[in-house]
Order: sequence, then C-alpha cells, then structure tokens
Amino acid sequence: MSVSIDKVFIKQFEADVHLAFQQMGTKLRSTVRTKNDVKGSSTTFQKIGKGIASVKARHGLVPVMNLDHTPVECVLTDYYAGDWVDELDELKTNVDERRVVASAGAYALGRKSDELIIAELNKATNSVQTSSAGLTKLKIFEALEFLNANDVPDDGQRFGVVGVHQWNELLSMDEFSKASYVGDTYPLLKGTESRKWMGVNWILHNSLPCSEGERSCFIYHKNAIGHASGCEVKTDISWHGERAAHFISNCMSQGATLIDNQGIVKIMCDDDAVIA
Repeated sequence: MSVSIDKVFIKQFEADVHLAFQQMGTKLRSTVRTKNDVKGSSTTFQKIGKGIASVKARHGLVPVMNLDHTPVECVLTDYYAGDWVDELDELKTNVDERRVVASAGAYALGRKSDELIIAELNKATNSVQTSSAGLTKLKIFEALEFLNANDVPDDGQRFGVVGVHQWNELLSMDEFSKASYVGDTYPLLKGTESRKWMGVNWILHNSLPCSEGERSCFIYHKNAIGHASGCEVKTDISWHGERAAHFISNCMSQGATLIDNQGIVKIMCDDDAVIA
C-alpha cells in the first residue's frame, strides 16, 4: 500500500468518525450547560444565587444585589475507544469497513458523554417517590410544581428525559401524542426522538438508571448540569506491520457536574419493559 493511499485512508476515516459522532453521538449534551476547549484537568461553572431588586432614593446609590457566586468544579477525564482494521479488509471493503469502525467508535464516545451527564442527574435529591405506577400525568405535575415553586425558569430550556417504557406511556396520553397539543422539537434535538409538551422538551433515552424494576427519569433545567470538554473526538491511526493492520484510536476528554440541585427532579417509575 503506497504512502499516498495511506494518507487518504487516514483523512477519510477521521472525517467519517467526526460525522458519525455528530449524527449518532450524545443526545443530552445540547440539553445542559457546556464549556468547550477547556485547558487543564478541570474547569469551574458558576452557580448564581437569586438577586433582589430594591428602591433607591433620588440621587442615591443604586442598591447592590450581592449575588451569591458558588464555584462548582468539573473534573475532566480522558476516554478512549479503539479497534483494528486489517490491511486486506481495507483492500476488499475499504469504505464499508472504515465506516463500521468509525460508527462504533462514535457510538461508544457518545454513550460515554451521556453516561457522564446521567450520572450527575442521578445525584439529584429532589424526587417524586411514588414508584408503584409508571410515568403518569400526576407525577409530571408534581415535578413541575416543584420546579415552579423554586423559581426555575420556564424559558423553553426545561428538559425531560425518560426511558423506552415511559416514552410509550407518554404516547398513550392524548395531550402528548397529538400534534394539536405538542410544540416543535427543540432545535438542537433534531434527529432525536423528542417533542415539546407542557413547556418541557421530552427526550427518549434507553440508558437511564434502573434498579429492581424502578426506572429513574428526570425533568431538569439546562443550567442545572454542566458538561465540559477539553478535547473533542480525536482520531489517531497507526500502522503495525507485525499485525498487517492499522490500529485506530478515538479519544476525548470530557466531564460533567451537578451545578444546581434545585433545578432537577427525579421521577421514579415502575418499569415493565422486558429489557431493563
């Protein structure tokens, strides 16, 4: 295999990995606060307290809100996903084999991004505890009541992430399933199974925590969780003559953190799905 062909292979593969990651990667990254191009092993998200407006006397000083600034650290971790591509496979099915491995790496890294975010969501201490039933309107109302009572903004950036079984339960509700009730999907969620209902952008996700038949679902505001990236998906391809194959290594450096516990409600649901 000539050097020029090898360079073409590498460039094409890197392009396939980045495209696959964008199309099939994380579902939740666009639903939380994000910080990219972080330098170092950690970064800080600021949690801002509530401000209070006051009056001032004529010609007096404007009152200061004295907002509470609480720094929340987010530690980044390096993750890798690699595989071998045999030289003869490249010659026989170059494009197909390359795309298969690219897609597999993109899926793995995308799942890891969502896994980090879900782990932080699961740290929420506010919950709708009645798990004897599935996802019902009563549970949703209770969760939204909690967010409203805590002045969590209803600004189009509230998200609800539910499991496969809970998504089917939502579809059984006329208010959720009929187009006359629901709104357009969140712009950044195009290509994802999602819809807007009751001011919440609902997302289907099949990797939510499940223990002893109880599925944890979440309603949260975008500013309640932070996700940081020090290195986006990066691909390294090296030739190993003793194996007559390329080793393809995909890596990224990312982290997530819980910023505001009051902006998240966990909804415990009885999960009758066959696959937990």
